[in-house]
Amino acid sequence: MDSDKKKTIDRRTFLKGATSAAIVGGAAVTAGCKGKNLMNSSETFALEFQEYFKKHYRLMTQAERDKTVLRLENMARLKQDLTVDIDTTGPAPDVLYGYAFNVTRCEGYMECVKACIKENNLDRKSDTQYIRIFEMEHGQMSPDQGDGKYFHMVPRDGHFYMGVQCFQCDNPPCVKACPTKATWREPDGIVVVDYDWCIGCRYCMAACPYWGRRFNWNTPEIPTEEITTKQHYLGNRQRVRGMMEKCTFCIQRSRKGKMTACVEACPTGARVFGNLLDPDSEIRFVLENKKVYRLKEDLGTEPKFWYFID
Repeated sequence: MDSDKKKTIDRRTFLKGATSAAIVGGAAVTAGCKGKNLMNSSETFALEFQEYFKKHYRLMTQAERDKTVLRLENMARLKQDLTVDIDTTGPAPDVLYGYAFNVTRCEGYMECVKACIKENNLDRKSDTQYIRIFEMEHGQMSPDQGDGKYFHMVPRDGHFYMGVQCFQCDNPPCVKACPTKATWREPDGIVVVDYDWCIGCRYCMAACPYWGRRFNWNTPEIPTEEITTKQHYLGNRQRVRGMMEKCTFCIQRSRKGKMTACVEACPTGARVFGNLLDPDSEIRFVLENKKVYRLKEDLGTEPKFWYFID
C-alpha cells in the first residue's frame, strides 16, 4: 500500500515537472547562448520522461527496445558526456549457462570480486559486491558458518574458501516473491531484473537463500573513467537509487561468447563457466567427472551453481 502511494506521488511530481520543463524549453528558444544549456536540460528531461513511462521490458517489441536503448545512450551523453553501447542481445538457442566453483583451488585472493565490481559498474561508495568470498574452517559446509569479512593475508592455514553470488536457480524464489514481475528467468537460465520496473520492496532479497541480491540505498557513484561502457540493458547498465540488482553471469559478456569477468580474473582457475547443453564444455566435464554438490539443495531451488573438489 505504501509503495503504491509513493509511486503515485512520484508520478505526480514527475508530471508537474513536465510543465516546468516545457516552459523552460520554450524560453530557451530565444535565450541566446544560455538557451543552449537550457535546451540540453529540456532534452534530457524529455528523454527521462519517455523512459519513465515505457513498457515492461518483457512486453516491449524490438522497435520499442531499440528506442529505449537509444534514449538511455543519449541520456548518458547529455548527463555524463559519456558514450555507452547498450546491448539487448537475447538468449541463444540450445544454451543453458552453469557455473562451478573449485573449493580446493580458491585461495581467497578476491581478484574475482574486483573484476566483477569493475565490469558490472557497481557502486564504489557503498562498496557493493555481487560476489562474496567466505573463509571456512575445515569441516564447515555452509558459507553462513564462515567469515565473509576477513582482512588478513591469504590463504590461511587450516582454512578453505567458498564463493557465493546469484546461483541462477531454475526455480528461483526471488522471482516468485517479486510483486511487479520485475525479475524473471530467461531461457538461457540467467535470472534478470528490469531496473525500471523494480519498486525496491526487497522481497526478492528476503526470499533469496544464497545472499545473491543487492539494494541501492543511494545513487551509485562510479568515477567516469572507470565506467564500463559496453553494457547490456538487463545487466551492467548504470542503476539508480532504490533498485535491486544482482549477478547476471555477466550477460553483456556471456551472450557474446565470452567468459564472465570473475572467471577471467581468477588466478588459480577455481571458477568454471559454460554451456550445460554442450557435451564438450568444461562445465559438463566437471559435473560428469568431479565430486560435486549444490548448496541448500533441499530447498528445491535447482541452482545452476555447483561446488567441487579435485
